[in-house]
Amino acid sequence: MRKIVLAAGLVTSILALGACGNNPGDRALSGGAIGAGAGLVGGALLGAPVAGAAVGAVGGAAVGALTTPDQVNMGRPVWR
Repeated sequence: MRKIVLAAGLVTSILALGACGNNPGDRALSGGAIGAGAGLVGGALLGAPVAGAAVGAVGGAAVGALTTPDQVNMGRPVWR
């Protein structure tokens, strides 16, 4: 049960934090970075940090690329 709760929290984090920027490239980049970090932490708790980081990066990048600033907007990226 604990693993299910942690996995659900990881997915929620990726979906909630995967979009920063005004264009799909920025949003995919920031979403991938945020997702990788969240996935690394979640994967470490589940015993597979590398797999967690990989899944988080892909999920975060996809969320960033497939959403619009109207749907999720975390503001302008720090590199802009």
